[in-house]
Order: sequence, then C-alpha cells, then structure tokens
Amino acid sequence: MAIQERTLEEVTDRADASTGTKWRGGKPTAQLWVLTGRQIRSMYGDRRLAVFSLMQPVIMLLLLSEIFGSMADPDDFPHGVRYIDYVVPALLVTTGIGSAQGAGVGLVRDMDNGMVARFRVLPTNLFLVLVARSVADLLRVFTELAVLLAVGAVLLDFRPSGGVPGTLAALFLTLFVIWSLIWGFIALAAWLRSVELMSSLAVLVMFPLMFASSAFVPLAALPEWLRTVAHLNPVTYAVDAARRLALGWDPGWSVLGALATSAALMALAMYVAGRSFKRPPNE
Repeated sequence: MAIQERTLEEVTDRADASTGTKWRGGKPTAQLWVLTGRQIRSMYGDRRLAVFSLMQPVIMLLLLSEIFGSMADPDDFPHGVRYIDYVVPALLVTTGIGSAQGAGVGLVRDMDNGMVARFRVLPTNLFLVLVARSVADLLRVFTELAVLLAVGAVLLDFRPSGGVPGTLAALFLTLFVIWSLIWGFIALAAWLRSVELMSSLAVLVMFPLMFASSAFVPLAALPEWLRTVAHLNPVTYAVDAARRLALGWDPGWSVLGALATSAALMALAMYVAGRSFKRPPNE
C-alpha cells in the first residue's frame, strides 16, 4: 500500500511491455479480502485499544444492570421478566450504535493521513475500500456483542425466555441494524471529511437515540413528551424487535420493520458514500 505514484507507473509500464495489456488490479474478491485484512490489522494493531473497546460494553452492562436494576419497579416491566433479561437485548443495539460511529471517524482519519490518497493512485476499486471498512467494523461489533452476552450469561445470570435460539436471532438482527448504521456514519464521513464534525455529530446523535427510547425503561414509565419522542425514535423499534426475539415473544411486524428500514438506510448510505468518497480531496 506504500507504493508511490511514480513507482506505480513504473510497475504498470513493465506490465504493459510484458503482456501488452494495462494492469487493472486484482479481482474484486481479492481486493476486498486484502483491504478487509488491512483494516482489521489496523483496528487491532494496538492491543490496548482492543481491550478498551471490549471493556466499554461490559462496563455499561454492569452499571445499567446494577444501578437501574436496583431502582426499577417490577410493576413497570412485563410480568415475569427480570431487568437483566429486559436490558441486555437493548444493550446489543445501543452498544452497536456507539461502535458504529467509530467507522466514520476512522475513515476521516484515513483520508487525513494519506492512506486514501494512496488507494487513489493504485488500481483499486474505491468503493471496496468502504465495503472493507464496513465489514471490519461489523466484525469488531460482533466481537463486542459476543463478549457482552458472555459476561451477561456468566456473571449476571442472563437467561431470557427465548433461550439460545432467540438470543442468537436477536444478535444477528442487531448486527444487520448496526451494519446499516455503520454505512450511515461512513456516508457522513465521506461527505463531511472532518474528524471534529464527525465526533461532535456522533455524540449529538448517539445519546438521544439511546436514552430517548425504550432501551432501558418501558415507554409507559417515561414522561409524556419523552414518550412521544421515543415513538419517533427508530432505535425503539430495533430494541423492541431484538427484545421480542430474545424473550420468545411474538415478533409481530417489529422484526420485519427493523430489517426493512435498515435495508433502506443501508442502500441510501451506500449510494451517498460511494458518490462522496470519489470526490477529489480538495472539493
């Protein structure tokens, strides 16, 4: 990846002379494999950062389950549902939201440190750079959520009535929802191209999405004005779908709604990200 433009021209000239055809780079699958591997190595190059990223969801789980759980009124929650079983499916979604914004910040840093400029002079499909980042960040989110579920089961006796099948269904639904949000942040990063703006926007968006929803308390326990906001919050529906799957309830239209809205967001974000990312750096 460190090949400079002059070196690349020499390599392609030699390829042209020897084969009579212009080198167009590797196959898309090979490029995606290499780019994703590079992104994963970059993401976990600092082991301290990897440890800290795994500790954050665990700390949130311990704090919320012990603090909110000790104050929660059982009458406000569905009959027979413990708070730990109620909150863990929601934490799958909210943890993923917090991790998704890192995809956008990381992309802007790559654009600032010259890595993207190197990709531009290589025979690389630029859109695959974005796909590789989204896949690598999704794998990071999967690792964090797996650790979250393991700690919840071992230390806090997380035992939802939906059992292992329901929990796995909630996990994979959450991953699809978070993948769409990762693409949303990638699109914002490709458009804004500013670490400061991305960081500020991420905080501004993340906390209202997390707390103005049914993630940590039922909607009936919220003030009326906040309940109205929560009904308009898409996170409420993603949390409701994951919770219904984990608890073995009838999913109704919640799962289909979460999947459909996530697919629509992902398609739009991919289009915007692809167009914005191909803009020259000075535009």
